[in-house]
Amino acid sequence: MPQIIVLPHPQLCPEGTVIDAPEGKSLCEALVENDVEIEHACEMSCACTTCHVVVREGFKSLNESTDDEEDLLDAAWGLEATSRLSCQVKLGKQDITIEIPKYTINHARENH
Repeated sequence: MPQIIVLPHPQLCPEGTVIDAPEGKSLCEALVENDVEIEHACEMSCACTTCHVVVREGFKSLNESTDDEEDLLDAAWGLEATSRLSCQVKLGKQDITIEIPKYTINHARENH
């Protein structure tokens, strides 16, 4: 069973976490089911970019992105070469390390 290593995020996962999830599971589903409340405004239908993550390790073990996902990613905040929409990622056999960007195009998370 692959592990998802989530790097610390100030609001969603301040300490970081490690999640065990079955191969083939959606990354976004695995995060939400394990109390990492990543945004997913389109309810995981590949219609927004709020579940954007940057895959720091294990990128090549994931399923390929679709043209629709690639088109949406162009609008994501903090886009990098290993950016993915977590709702479209199906976990492979290898562990992955992800970083959740500080902001989404929905809104900026700020301490008020």
